[in-house]
Amino acid sequence: MPILVNSAYEFPLPKMLPVTQLFPDEKISHNEIYEILHQQMEEKNVWNDLPPGARIALLVGSRGIVHLDKVVKAAVDSLIEKGYHPFIVPAMGSHGGGVAEEQEAILKGYGVTEETMGAPVISSMETVVIGETKSGVPIHVDKHALAADAVVPINRIKTHTDYDAEIESGLCKMLAIGIGKHNGCARLHQEGFRTFSHLIPEVASVVIHRLHIPFGIAIVENAHENLHRVELVPGDEILSREPELLTLSKSLMPRLNFPEIDILVVERMGKNITGAGMDPNIIGRLAVGPIKNFPGPRIKRIIALAMTEATHGNAIGVALADYITKELRDAIDPEVTYANCIASGNPEAGKIPITLADQEEALRAAIMTCPRISPDEAKIVRIKDTLHLIDIEVSESLRQYCIKDPRFEVK
Repeated sequence: MPILVNSAYEFPLPKMLPVTQLFPDEKISHNEIYEILHQQMEEKNVWNDLPPGARIALLVGSRGIVHLDKVVKAAVDSLIEKGYHPFIVPAMGSHGGGVAEEQEAILKGYGVTEETMGAPVISSMETVVIGETKSGVPIHVDKHALAADAVVPINRIKTHTDYDAEIESGLCKMLAIGIGKHNGCARLHQEGFRTFSHLIPEVASVVIHRLHIPFGIAIVENAHENLHRVELVPGDEILSREPELLTLSKSLMPRLNFPEIDILVVERMGKNITGAGMDPNIIGRLAVGPIKNFPGPRIKRIIALAMTEATHGNAIGVALADYITKELRDAIDPEVTYANCIASGNPEAGKIPITLADQEEALRAAIMTCPRISPDEAKIVRIKDTLHLIDIEVSESLRQYCIKDPRFEVK
């Protein structure tokens, strides 16, 4: 039997038109990365107490970061030129289902392999407890990173999807959760996101003092997903510098420049887009409900159409949608998704929304469930994902709004 009433199939769907959102695009090219990092290494003199031929673990995560392979390669080459022996450790908590081979495969998808980087990739889920927080929470670190002479985290600085603080997603989070693998990730998430504003810096501080961390490499992107800054941060400055870089990152974030949206259509979601599948900082929702005092648009219904291949079946955050397609549901790997949801203490994020045959049926359902609107008046916005917000589509009902607002260019 049909899921929708007959009348839901009778009205014409609104016409969509392409629109460009205008954001600043100050950037550096991938050809500049090596020179920038090499120069900063010389200027900041970060080699204190490192013996000749030291083995250095480079921590690399699971996010889809612009030019990640170029940044890692530049770090590897610079270290080898100094006579050191770098190797790469996947530092991504429970991602990849908490399986070492899957974490290595995630890096391979970003072009980070032993062959391309010129340095070994050592992927393991073995951890060692190096201490505990003041409240008694054990601190896990990767066994191979611990055995290295030095550890260098490489990560993007950006807002976190589940909490607001001076330090959110970046070098400290990698040193607290990423390096802790599945064991450490699961244990810290047991404390709940409400504790992360102080827990992440506290754990990172212990790791910084127990391991030799000469520096970290911070990456900041702009709204165009271009590389805005790559910065070498001395280890003893990570805790003080990261809040400043987070402020910069937040100022460059893309956004949906509408006061309200009836229906948001998201073409794809996934862990490589954002840790929550769809970024709550863009859509104003968490798996447990709306974000209080959210400065972005009020969105009534969200439709997710598909998942990225690079998410490897991990559909954490699918619950942020009201409707999904059969294509998306069929792509979900329950084991990978559930492992991430449970390890992150966020089982709500794995709940499956209403599943409909395709985009058209989902749109019709969404229009029918938006109170007090007619189909031709529905304010609909379609985006590729919550990371790519430059070129979007809007319904005819939003044409005049976009024409009058200088933040848009109507094609």
